[in-house]
Amino acid sequence: MARAGRAALDAGHRFGPGAAARAWGQRQHRGQLRSAHPGTRRRPHRRRARLPGLRCHAARHRAADAGRARDALVAEAVTAGVETFTLIGYSLGTAVAVRAAARHPERVRGLVLTAGLARADNRLRTSLHLWLRLLAQDDRRAFAEFVALTAFAPAMYESFTATELDPLLEDIAASVPPGAPEQAALALTVDTTADLPRITVPTLVIATTEDLLVSPANSRVLADAIPGAAYAELATGHLPMAERPAEWTELITEFLAKHEL
Repeated sequence: MARAGRAALDAGHRFGPGAAARAWGQRQHRGQLRSAHPGTRRRPHRRRARLPGLRCHAARHRAADAGRARDALVAEAVTAGVETFTLIGYSLGTAVAVRAAARHPERVRGLVLTAGLARADNRLRTSLHLWLRLLAQDDRRAFAEFVALTAFAPAMYESFTATELDPLLEDIAASVPPGAPEQAALALTVDTTADLPRITVPTLVIATTEDLLVSPANSRVLADAIPGAAYAELATGHLPMAERPAEWTELITEFLAKHEL
């Protein structure tokens, strides 16, 4: 039976370059983002919201688009017993979260959008075309090097020792998710610009100011276009969960608490 209540669902995707690097970051700080147990108001028990299909929707369907991902996300949440929820969107997942909020306002109670975009700018488009070519050539090592160079802030990348960097690159090369080319194609074509003014729920936009993959200017576009959106910045690259996990989590949990989400 579906239940109305408070929950925060991860709408991020294992999206193209950075997926393995992002997984690495999450291993460094596992369990930072958790959801409130539905229906609990006082000192809620914390748990991670797990909807197994959301992260690999594009990989499964191969011809995925933001609309199909949006509908799959909402359907899986309801099937899991959560009728209303806050969506925590990251990277391409911010576009899916925005589409879900615009299409299903009766379900989505709030949005958190980190390192996101409404549509790809020239820098991201060029990056996506480059890593599509690397994937087509099956040059996993070059792909991993490109991912690492764009996923981490320069200072973070320089902080790795030689003995840390090579295993990281090997991990990225070995962890390219199925469907990565299809997800890249989605990132090249997605455009939620028209949806942004229709968002009526509390929204927090978090810009990653040292992001070399998705420019922080894209987050400013989101914040300016969504009515009443709050805006915050983190001095990280594309992986705040790796570089400043505590600060990232604090921004989100304070926002959820402020709006009783």
